[in-house]
Amino acid sequence: MTDPAAALDDKPPVGEADVAAGLAEVRAAMQRAAQDSERDPASVHLVAVSKTVPADGILPALEAGHRLFGENYIQESVNKWPALKERFPDTELHFVGPLQSNKAREAVALFDVIHSLDRLSLAAALAKEIDRSGRTPKLLIQVNTGDETQKAGVAPDQVETLLAECRETHGLAIQGLMCIPPAEDPPSPHFALLARLSREHGLPILSMGMSADYAAAIQMGATHVRVGTAIFGRRAKRG
Repeated sequence: MTDPAAALDDKPPVGEADVAAGLAEVRAAMQRAAQDSERDPASVHLVAVSKTVPADGILPALEAGHRLFGENYIQESVNKWPALKERFPDTELHFVGPLQSNKAREAVALFDVIHSLDRLSLAAALAKEIDRSGRTPKLLIQVNTGDETQKAGVAPDQVETLLAECRETHGLAIQGLMCIPPAEDPPSPHFALLARLSREHGLPILSMGMSADYAAAIQMGATHVRVGTAIFGRRAKRG
């Protein structure tokens, strides 16, 4: 069996990849993973992560009928998505990167789902903008399942506290959890931990799994997988 992570190294760079073909391959692999786990394939949603992909590079996926997209950077998203959403108004945008509190206004205005709520200051900023604007994006708490000091996310043993503060202090409706396992670790134990936390707290959305490990995430119960490279190609490193 081909190693998914190794196969990604062979992907052409963004701008040269066959986006429609990559999208079809990922959808087919997701369906197989769901069926192997005796899950309904329709219960798993593909968030096509289009960070650093220009608008014309996203068009093939939109024209192929895909409507769920993920972005990591606010300013880049503000620059390219309003015009795309005018053409494809049923698009659902997910913010999947670390979010600064001072970008809460732009995030609430543009995104339908925010995956990276991880601290009280950000909860307060999002609550203020939700109240001001009347927009109510779905909110997910990001969990740092590997306790990595350099990575965003709340520690697993602090999920209950943050969840209670979001609900009781700020009146926020939290819909789910998200994680990004450490790159050097087998991902499945991290996915199992997130799934357990999701069950314990009655949260329906489970955002986990990326290009190299989304099949494992589906086996562990993911409702949303975030796949970029396998669809759009290899990205240049941001330095």
